[in-house]
Amino acid sequence: MGFFVAQLLTGMANAGALFLVASGLSIIFGVTRVVNFAHGSFYMLGAYIAYTLMSHLPGAIGFWSAIVLTGIAVGLIGLLVEIVVLKPIYRAPELYQLVATFGVILVIQDAVRYVWGPEDLIGPRAPGFGGVVSIFGQSVPTYDLVLIALSLVVLAALWALFNKTRIGVLIRAATQDREMVGALGVNQTLLFSAVFFLGSFLAGIGGAAQLPKGGADLTMDLNIITAVFVVVVIGGMGSIFGAFMASVLISELQVFGVQLLPQSTLVLMFVVMAIILVVRPQGLFGRPDAAVYQGNSAMVPKPLKPLGLAGKLVGAAILAFLAFIPFYGDNFLVFLFSDIIIFCLFAASLHFILGIGGMASFGHAAYYGGGAYVAALLVQYLQTPMELAIVLAPLGAGFLALIIGWFCVRLSGVYFAMLTLAFAQVVWSVVVQWTSLTGGTDGILNIWPSDWASDPSVFYYVVLVVGAGGIIALRAMAHTPFGYALRGTRDSSLRAEAIGIHVRRVQLLAFAFAGAMAGLAGALFVFAKGSIFPTELAISRSFDALIMVFFGGVQSLGGPIAGASVFTLLQDWLSDFTYWQLLLGVAIIAVVILSPRGITGLLETTGRIGDRFRTATGSNAEVAGKEAR
Repeated sequence: MGFFVAQLLTGMANAGALFLVASGLSIIFGVTRVVNFAHGSFYMLGAYIAYTLMSHLPGAIGFWSAIVLTGIAVGLIGLLVEIVVLKPIYRAPELYQLVATFGVILVIQDAVRYVWGPEDLIGPRAPGFGGVVSIFGQSVPTYDLVLIALSLVVLAALWALFNKTRIGVLIRAATQDREMVGALGVNQTLLFSAVFFLGSFLAGIGGAAQLPKGGADLTMDLNIITAVFVVVVIGGMGSIFGAFMASVLISELQVFGVQLLPQSTLVLMFVVMAIILVVRPQGLFGRPDAAVYQGNSAMVPKPLKPLGLAGKLVGAAILAFLAFIPFYGDNFLVFLFSDIIIFCLFAASLHFILGIGGMASFGHAAYYGGGAYVAALLVQYLQTPMELAIVLAPLGAGFLALIIGWFCVRLSGVYFAMLTLAFAQVVWSVVVQWTSLTGGTDGILNIWPSDWASDPSVFYYVVLVVGAGGIIALRAMAHTPFGYALRGTRDSSLRAEAIGIHVRRVQLLAFAFAGAMAGLAGALFVFAKGSIFPTELAISRSFDALIMVFFGGVQSLGGPIAGASVFTLLQDWLSDFTYWQLLLGVAIIAVVILSPRGITGLLETTGRIGDRFRTATGSNAEVAGKEAR
């Protein structure tokens, strides 16, 4: 009995810190519809700022004052991010804001590293609560009880705010119908800023409150953001009570899972999320909501057309340039452009379902890494030649995508995205824990090309031919009747069904085809590097693909190619600088703000301005000539 109660209280304490962060994210998303991946960074900032304040404010009063002051400081930082980064792009398609918040993550990470250094920090003990209490013969940290009480106090305060105050009623109304709230004359700009301050304040409080229990380190932002999104989705977007109950559910499952089934801890919360989303897509306490990604004219302003003569000539020139790379005599360039081609194919495969199909996948790395592992396992255990492994890898990845897609295409918007993330984490955890087959975190080594392709320059041409062929196949598929049907499901699923298109079947086949092409990129990657590790299946790799697509421009078939090329080159060039992540984050934010349609959109806008300028100057010259005559 005592052991059960102790574990229950430990889970409740973990849930307390998780709820503080998740409630802020739920409020922000519920009102602004911003998928704020930088919310974990605010949590990390809370821990670091609290560490500094607690070092200078001694005693119990100083400790609790530091937590409150930290919340205010992080709230103001969140408000600054909302004003500078998000406010200029509120009218842009909503997933572009995800890209901007990813840039914020990179900026904050390097800023924290610069101010506090790279070492982990150990938080001070809470004055008066540093010991343990005995409950049914089991020792329970006193501070765990404090975290439980704090979470309940915050829950009660949020309930009072949303039910007893005017601004709370407005926030609650905005989570249900923000357009109507705006139509009634409410200043949405001010409301969004207030909500972002409140959400960031709660994240800061959460980071500060957990400091005595977990300390502060540079990985805590990404470590918690996934769990926070799981909690928010399980509880229901915009539901504070749902976030609290989901925090308790996930934390208790994690605590008891460690004791009963240790291998389940990496994947348990994702399995729970997947089950709940399949049974109840809006979460336990959420309301049915429109998709976060609508895939409408805001994302694709004009119909995609096959390449004209000029486009084909540009494509041929690019291929000729790439074919010339080995003749430059620099192996570094050969390896760099091999990576670029592979990532272009990876990004183009995601664009096929995101830009053309309107399905935003947060777990596309499952098929990229899955294809790499299929190829590596075939070589490792069956001595399969490289040529056959490259053929079979996309089939394996496509089959995996077909199974996962069968569940995912039943949902839409952020629920679809989070379900793809859940399944991707399941695949990642299987690879990590099935060490006898996959090598676990040690990976699979010595997977090299066939003898005839062992020279880097020769294998580069293999990558060029296969990678370019995959991209051309994706482009060609976009202009087939199947591609047009997929576009119809994106623009209006009801209209597509009315004219006889089987929406789910088309989406499922597109999902499987995109997964197969991602697997092809993964197969090229494993032979290019000679090894494969679970990091290629991780969330960060899926986010890389999303960044590449949106960075280049989701409205254009050339967008993912431009985005992957520039993103890879920037990473390589900026990595020579100490704080290269900060520079990359600033570059991402700048592109999103200056051109929400990405690099290709910026080029198109520049081209139109140039055409107008030439037309205007030509007309002026003609008028001047007539006057002179």
